[in-house]
Amino acid sequence: MESRASHPGGSFPSTPPRVLVGVCGGIAAYKVATVVRLLRKAGVDVRVVPTPASLDFVGITTWKALSGQPVYVHTPEGAENVVHVNTGQRADLVLIAPATANTMAKVAAGIADNLLTASVLVATCPVMMAPAMHTEMWNNAATQANAATLRSRGVEFIGPESGHLTGSDSGIGRMSEPETIAQAVLDRLGVRGQEAETAHGHGVGERAGDLAGLSIAISAGGTREPIDPVRFIANLSTGRMGVELANEALARGATVSLVSANIDASVAGMVSPGVQVSKVSTAHELEAAMEKLAATHDVIVMSAAVSDFRVDNSADVKIKRGAPLKLSLVENPDILAGLARHKREGQIVVGFAAETGDEHVDYLEYGRQKARRKGADLLVINRVGAQAGFGDVDTTVTIVDSQGRTLSDATGSKRDAAAAIMTAIARKKSD
Repeated sequence: MESRASHPGGSFPSTPPRVLVGVCGGIAAYKVATVVRLLRKAGVDVRVVPTPASLDFVGITTWKALSGQPVYVHTPEGAENVVHVNTGQRADLVLIAPATANTMAKVAAGIADNLLTASVLVATCPVMMAPAMHTEMWNNAATQANAATLRSRGVEFIGPESGHLTGSDSGIGRMSEPETIAQAVLDRLGVRGQEAETAHGHGVGERAGDLAGLSIAISAGGTREPIDPVRFIANLSTGRMGVELANEALARGATVSLVSANIDASVAGMVSPGVQVSKVSTAHELEAAMEKLAATHDVIVMSAAVSDFRVDNSADVKIKRGAPLKLSLVENPDILAGLARHKREGQIVVGFAAETGDEHVDYLEYGRQKARRKGADLLVINRVGAQAGFGDVDTTVTIVDSQGRTLSDATGSKRDAAAAIMTAIARKKSD
């Protein structure tokens, strides 16, 4: 549903957008205070609805002070004003943070046993969730099924991220940082905050709409080259970076096409509604799909990990153990170089270089050499290896031009890296 606050010019209309912030019972609740502060500083009318369990972590007085609004918890409260209906009915966006496994399950099942869950049932606006829970809870089949159900109904997820959890635990399940959450909300509303600030000193909402009017095609995942009907050559790419790039581009106003190469279902489920997705498997299929999109898209981003080689003599039947086995490998096409070589005037081609470095040359220099060979307008160099690069781990990227000169860099979650990459694309387009 189109938000009342959505505005193509990227600034607030005369009536501030209303965001309902639902706070659940998790230790990360204290971080939501910063989210509320940032949204209000950006000009948003914030209504906080805490669950009863969340009051063990942050009290009503805090939410009243930060939001400047009355705070209700239980469905019967404010009955004379039909608060349990009006709270969700009047919202332009609902944000639930931290979204606990318990509340996710309730919303997925349509349970309305407190004011927050009742408000979500009433709401017809966009709903966003920022999950926070221990790794085992997030990975539990029930939680993943609930997340998939919520996504299928249009709920958008911010995170979770990997990192330090409560106690000594570490892993996926950490709530995204307040600045990231606030930015995602403003981007989703399609409005620009005038005075908001983030931990990096940039205005929250300042990026909203900077890719409006652009069509962006992004490849994600890793290609598979068959050995026989059940075996293949592959790589460790999960497609998470490409999905984050697609979501970031969409939030900033672009029309986005995502070519998915064997992305796991748990990652594919993170793709925002509105991204057009097509699926491929091999390098040749990926090449054909990207060349077709290159004919109509303004920006091409090759974040998929493409197998350098394919099997020239792949078998039509399963190769049995003990049978003579000799694989003949041939090179796959260099998709990025081809796209850069045949790009249209004004088109931007972005490539990725996943490098490890060795005893002779560090990974950045290998990336710079690749930038000069490929001819892409921008190349994103990221270090890969044990606990780096692939999957749900923090990422360090350096963005260089076609001559290998550093334009910018970023360290943090894949969402942070995606934001930096899209900013580099927006700057390149405006040059």
